[in-house]
Amino acid sequence: MFGWLKRYMPRGLYGRAALIVALPFLALQIIVSVVFIQRHFEDVTRQMVNTTSVMISEVLRAADETGVATANAEVAAPLGIRLSQEPLPEAPGRLWYDISGLTINSRMEEIYDLRAIDLSNIRQVEAWIAWQGDVYRVSFGRPYVSARNPHQLLVLMLVAGAVMILIAFVYLRNQLRPIRRLAAASEAFGRGSIVPYTPSGATEVRAAGSSFLAMRARIERQIEQRTLMLSGVSHDLRTPLTRMRLALSMMDEPEAADMRRDVDDMNGMIDAFLEFARVGAAEEMVETDLGALIGECIEDVRRMGRKVDLAGALPELTMGVRPIGLKRSVTNLLSNAARYGKRVRLSCEVLERSVRIRVEDDGPGISEAEREAATRPFTRLDPARGQNEGGSVGLGLAIAADTARRHGGMLRLGESEDLGGLSADLILAR
Repeated sequence: MFGWLKRYMPRGLYGRAALIVALPFLALQIIVSVVFIQRHFEDVTRQMVNTTSVMISEVLRAADETGVATANAEVAAPLGIRLSQEPLPEAPGRLWYDISGLTINSRMEEIYDLRAIDLSNIRQVEAWIAWQGDVYRVSFGRPYVSARNPHQLLVLMLVAGAVMILIAFVYLRNQLRPIRRLAAASEAFGRGSIVPYTPSGATEVRAAGSSFLAMRARIERQIEQRTLMLSGVSHDLRTPLTRMRLALSMMDEPEAADMRRDVDDMNGMIDAFLEFARVGAAEEMVETDLGALIGECIEDVRRMGRKVDLAGALPELTMGVRPIGLKRSVTNLLSNAARYGKRVRLSCEVLERSVRIRVEDDGPGISEAEREAATRPFTRLDPARGQNEGGSVGLGLAIAADTARRHGGMLRLGESEDLGGLSADLILAR
């Protein structure tokens, strides 16, 4: 029913908490103001008009019996009322913010035959009253029929409310600061960075912070153990592989050449496993010229005898990246594209909050149903990309996807509109 309100609600925790604090207070202010206006501006004003009408009636009776001059001197003057006979005003008025003036007008119309009333002067009331066939102009002070400075209570409420809301916002901001620090530490850890963090704030926030630190420590130990395990396995495997290579080098049989290629493929697989295990593990963010880094990747692939076309100019942008991991990922994307296609094109576009590095080729591509699986480690899509060629172990796209996540972005696979093959977008958050 109220789903449309979600579009106008603040999205941040601070904005929503501030709204929770401010809305009840403002609602209370409105309710109190309405009650105050009804009781003070209406009931009190009506009572004061009733009291003043008694004095006006005495003055009018005296004027009817003794004349205006005598009534002014003997009755009206002591009461602070002035009586005269003057024509009706052309345009009697009332100030727009004079709320009690409405009650004064309506109540005097109930008591007298009121012909006109002028409330344009906030300190004076001018009323033309018909009495015994004559029309009298009755002048008296505004305090006779309304309270002095009735707006003071409203102003006091507004000022006090604004001060209390400001104090509540300051306190609320201090309470939300530990949550923001926890969110920043979690986001940084998701990108592969370790930022100093100490639990603080309320008990629940401290508990969440302590749980995050314990989780981060477990993940770090797991990553370290994985890296050490793969390093140990690779070290143990390289020794027999080296002996096999030496033994094969001394053999002249035709089968020896095929076996040497198998040994080389096994060495390449071990290197790929270690590369995946180490990608971005111990690398910190460094302010790097992104255009120069992409240019180095293109030159490295070209030196391997692969042709790479550049669409547009490289960006002149310096941003914090992990240069080794990013260079390895871009090089892997270019090498894979050159392996499976004849034409390779790279483009780089700087967006408002991200940078998109796109690598396209004219190869067979990857079907939409298999694109998600293609970014998983050790996944080989033989029918689509011919990954039996070159001893591939299915880690190129997985390394690129992991690098993108460590930079707060993602790896997005699609179909190249111009070349017809695979389009790989490496998106990095700025």
